[in-house]
Amino acid sequence: TPGVTFESPGRTVTEADIVNFAGLSGDFNALHVDEEFARETPYGKRIAHGMLVLSIVTGLSQQSGWFDGTVLGFLGLTGKFTGPTFAGDTIHAVFKVEQAKATRKPDRGVVVFAIVVANQRGETVAETEWTVMMRRRTEPAGEAS
Repeated sequence: TPGVTFESPGRTVTEADIVNFAGLSGDFNALHVDEEFARETPYGKRIAHGMLVLSIVTGLSQQSGWFDGTVLGFLGLTGKFTGPTFAGDTIHAVFKVEQAKATRKPDRGVVVFAIVVANQRGETVAETEWTVMMRRRTEPAGEAS
């Protein structure tokens, strides 16, 4: 239902997360892996990859229970990064249903979620919108859906 919101649990981003993501993705940009370089940036130290932050949010979404057994396909995302995430920061996400549209098939629909990712200080570090195909509730005959 549009307007429904829920909050994920939190997760601390670790040094190991950053190093492992660099290895997995091949993104060894100095901003993420070179402390001496990063010290001279506006952040003053290395930051987590933006895509690592969004990848962690996918896991946090699963831990919320809302997506368990209901997702049929991840159709797309848009987003922006509004602040840095450092090793040691604990992030969580607030999900808001923006749209819910029926499809031609009665067992599924498309849901658009607006998601705000914040750190332990309440600072927004990312905003993203996900479009997800999900199972629809089936109502007994004669009841409104």
